[in-house]
Amino acid sequence: MQVDPSIFKAYDIRGIYPDRLNEAVAYAVGRAFVSFLACAEVVVGRDMRLSSPAIKENLLNGLTDQGADVVDIGMVGTDQYYYACATLGLPGLMVTASHNPPEYCGFKMVRDMPYLLSGDSGIGDLRRLVETDGWGEPTRQGQVREHDFAQGFVDKVLELVDPALLKPLKVVADTGNGMVGPILQQVYDRLPVELIGMYLDPDGSLPNHGLDPMQPENRADLERRVVAEGADIGFAFDGDGDRFFVVDDRGRFVPGDFVTALMGCYMLERDPGGKIVYDVRCSWAVRDLISAAGGTPLIERVGHSFLKPRIFEEGAVYAGELSGHYYFRDFFGADSGVVPSLVMLEMLSRRGVKLSQLLAPLEMKYFLSSEINSRVEDPAAKIEALAARYGDGQIERIDGISISFDNWHFNVRPSNTEPLLRLNLEAFSQEMMEAKRDEVLGFIRS
Repeated sequence: MQVDPSIFKAYDIRGIYPDRLNEAVAYAVGRAFVSFLACAEVVVGRDMRLSSPAIKENLLNGLTDQGADVVDIGMVGTDQYYYACATLGLPGLMVTASHNPPEYCGFKMVRDMPYLLSGDSGIGDLRRLVETDGWGEPTRQGQVREHDFAQGFVDKVLELVDPALLKPLKVVADTGNGMVGPILQQVYDRLPVELIGMYLDPDGSLPNHGLDPMQPENRADLERRVVAEGADIGFAFDGDGDRFFVVDDRGRFVPGDFVTALMGCYMLERDPGGKIVYDVRCSWAVRDLISAAGGTPLIERVGHSFLKPRIFEEGAVYAGELSGHYYFRDFFGADSGVVPSLVMLEMLSRRGVKLSQLLAPLEMKYFLSSEINSRVEDPAAKIEALAARYGDGQIERIDGISISFDNWHFNVRPSNTEPLLRLNLEAFSQEMMEAKRDEVLGFIRS
């Protein structure tokens, strides 16, 4: 069938509904998925998007027409979906477009937890099968059975902390009318914390704000509410619940690499001498704090299809990304919004101090640019030009190019979908960060 090739991304299938991703595409993806993996049974869940019920129905038809049985786990967050795939030992498809605007729909696909279908492994094969109708004739008609994994998920995530250690902290949680609200309430009902919920009801019309808390406008309500309530901490979650974001007791957004550093150190108290994986964009704070805590910091490419397997390849306890993905060995190597929220509460309870106090030493030493995008005609050529311009620094090519000097460093990565370069830069003073940021940006954009 004719299909827009742009929907096949690096980590998922995703496009605007119904222009680029519609019921016919969903049906074809279902048939192609069964054919490619030769699977007899598949887990399927969906998010709250207005298009998701129709997309899911046609996906189920494609899966069963190709001969696979389906375990339908209903409307769930992506971490609940990962839990179901891991518990059953089955591949799966989650109907979601994650944090993207409401007009998008898509699929996140598991081969065998923690291994996912990605642009490097599987998504290209699916695309070819969809484009050629190359899935072959089935030998049977599959069936659908429904299964509610909510209670099992709640029990599992609570096993990862000690609720008896938690103090009666006041927590504001903004789930943005995404998928986290209902399950978060079930989990927190079993904890001695005061939960102040915001926009907890799943609603695909998104009546309050967008689904990506990385965007300042989508976390502004939470930041104000934390201050107004005198809360200890604020949590935000993206639309499908696999990303997690923190607002401290001052109402200030906490960068994901600072969260990775603090939570990584805490995880090392449970696993002394363990390994912590982090992505190439992260602050030196991660490297420095993990090393100081006796752990081994391991750098990796950006993206869950790389970090999840790396946890098991290295025997690492935990991994974190700048973008708010946090992965836990004891949660099948999967990313989750709920799990890191529990770890943060346990950490604050045991530390006995405010989050702002834990952040103060980091804020005095590590100064971050945040991610800055630049449109360039030839990203690959510009990366090579950066290598020549800054050739006196230490150069690594794990993902894009990373160049380090004694007191500052940067990473530049190409976008997977657009002619963009993404800059993340850090220095040991605000003045140097701003000067080097402007210098590197000027070179990229010249």
